Amino acid sequence: MRVEILSSFTPRVIGHEVAATVFSASRKYPAGTGVTVSPYGRCGVCPSCLRHRPDTCKHNQTLGVQRDGALTEWISMPESGLYAANLPLAELCLVEPPTVWSHAVSRGRVTASDTVLVFESGGIGLGAVVGTLSRGASVTAVHLDRKKLEIVRGLGAHETIEVAEEDVALRVLELTNNRGPDVVVEAVGSVETFRQAVELVAFAGRVVHIGSAKQPVSYETKLFVQKELDIVGSRNELATDFLDVISILEAERFPIASAISAVEGIDEAPAMLERWSSSPGSFTKILIEVDV
Repeated sequence: MRVEILSSFTPRVIGHEVAATVFSASRKYPAGTGVTVSPYGRCGVCPSCLRHRPDTCKHNQTLGVQRDGALTEWISMPESGLYAANLPLAELCLVEPPTVWSHAVSRGRVTASDTVLVFESGGIGLGAVVGTLSRGASVTAVHLDRKKLEIVRGLGAHETIEVAEEDVALRVLELTNNRGPDVVVEAVGSVETFRQAVELVAFAGRVVHIGSAKQPVSYETKLFVQKELDIVGSRNELATDFLDVISILEAERFPIASAISAVEGIDEAPAMLERWSSSPGSFTKILIEVDV
């Protein structure tokens, strides 16, 4: 099994992004099948679930957060939460993060004619770029970290903006001939990026918030009306997002090598956690192998 390290509520067994080998066969998955796992629970009876939107289940229980995660020898999961693919476990372990972005891209109704601005933070932003590019859209990524932007450029992002080196607003307007991007996807969760998303998006544009600010955000609300914006939230993912990302990985359109910062055994996990905790920005994805 491979499990990504994740910060979590304590005390809690961590392990949120998971790939494993089926031991006890089900009707759909024979023993020995490599699968990735949806870490989200669903109650089936809340308003979201009844609207066929289990990604935003009111009573969601996420592996490694509200419930114990998968950094253990054995876990039991419902068949409905498993997804098989013709991929090695290391790659299967990378499916879940981009599904979150695939869902955000879907929520933004991104098409090939759109220009998309992505305020991204961390490795999960790679999925936004891949998801946007897979739809044929033009994408510009904004990040604090030059190394992360190099990875994004390697993916095929049309433009990148390094926050410390450029005026983001001026550069975005320059790249879009002063009209603004059609879609802005915000994943940083800062007051500044929340405001910029609304200020920079084009008239009749769409804003997708996947980040959440830790403090209240004040807006110039007239922009909501003047631009007639569609502003939506995006949470977790749906089964279709897993299938979309799996097809992207199987087509080798995701930079697997650059997305994995380290692969360690379970005995090395405590030391790796210390390294990650002291410098989280130095890592993209950390995989922990658990052999049984």
